[in-house]
Amino acid sequence: MYKYWLAAALILAAGVTLAPAWWVIGHGTIAEAASARLPESMPAFFRAAGKQLNHLAGDPDRWKNPSAKHLKAAEAPDHFIDLEDLEGNELPDDRYKAAALIARLKHRPAGTGMLPYAIMENYDRLSCAFYDYRQDPDNPAIRAKCLVYAGILSHFTGDASMPLHTTRNYDGKKGEDGKLMQKGIHAKIDAFPEKNQFTAEEICRGLEAKQIEDVWAHIGKTLRESFKHIDRCYALDAAGAFDKPTDESRAFILERCRVGAQFTMDLWYSAWLRSAKMPAHY
Repeated sequence: MYKYWLAAALILAAGVTLAPAWWVIGHGTIAEAASARLPESMPAFFRAAGKQLNHLAGDPDRWKNPSAKHLKAAEAPDHFIDLEDLEGNELPDDRYKAAALIARLKHRPAGTGMLPYAIMENYDRLSCAFYDYRQDPDNPAIRAKCLVYAGILSHFTGDASMPLHTTRNYDGKKGEDGKLMQKGIHAKIDAFPEKNQFTAEEICRGLEAKQIEDVWAHIGKTLRESFKHIDRCYALDAAGAFDKPTDESRAFILERCRVGAQFTMDLWYSAWLRSAKMPAHY
């Protein structure tokens, strides 16, 4: 058994898919959009931190710095999940059990991805930080960590809204002749919010925070919904609508950003409400 778990751990650290998500400015804009529509029942310092959360949302991409090779290898799988690799199996609510399942299915955990766990784990971190804030609301260290964990969480919730982060065809797909077609599509979509100057105001327009009771189930539902849009991504790309934006391609990517902002806002709000009912840490 020990050898099995060791093998799974080594597989998890092995070669990973390094596709980025929304460019850093896109991630930041989505996080700032989420912060703009938070309810007044959340702490004022947090609602006022849109620009800080904008910056912090980009940190998981900054951790891919080539010189930080240990961090890069461990963290890169957190940005995606190739749902096809699950072969119809439900994911367990534990990162290491998932790695074991994926290995049994003859896939590499690092190649399949761990995005649902990055979201859930950072949601837990934020919930714990909010619990501390409720105990000591004037402590600047606690306020700082609330923002850091919220910013990191927002990166991964933003990743979940980008359809190509849910598929093994993340940057092109094989044609009938077996050759890869439409390579480069990932970068085109990632760059779209930044290149087309999406604003936090247009992304957040009309959004309202909702409490999510079963966060793990909601993460799965969100990822499956995103997966349904893969074919549309490829169709729009084939039509050249990401190279030369059209009303349709702009509306599509804007809606995906709005999904990311809604998902982010809902998890921030739910973490805040959850923190009121959490037991003491120790």
